[in-house]
Amino acid sequence: MNSTSLPEKLICDVYKSVKKQDLYLYVSKADGTSRVPELLLEHFGAPQHCLTLVLTPGRKLARASAEKILEAIAEQGFYLQMPPQADEEMRRIHQHNSKFYG
Repeated sequence: MNSTSLPEKLICDVYKSVKKQDLYLYVSKADGTSRVPELLLEHFGAPQHCLTLVLTPGRKLARASAEKILEAIAEQGFYLQMPPQADEEMRRIHQHNSKFYG
């Protein structure tokens, strides 16, 4: 699917995972999680609704392009936003600080 065939707007529900921090699932409000594979929902855990938004091509989002989300929802029924990868320097700082605080 190319960007010219994306919907002008989509009412989108965003759910967060109760099992993994910073893991989010975007779905069409009309479809809900009905198009999300059962295996993915098992790993995701019970989806916890956190946001409803109107998604349009070109909308600025923090960690994903609106076009990519719209395309994934149109093609497969959902978009899974994975947690950001911590870089090695931040991991070392966290390990060093955790020795002092816990």
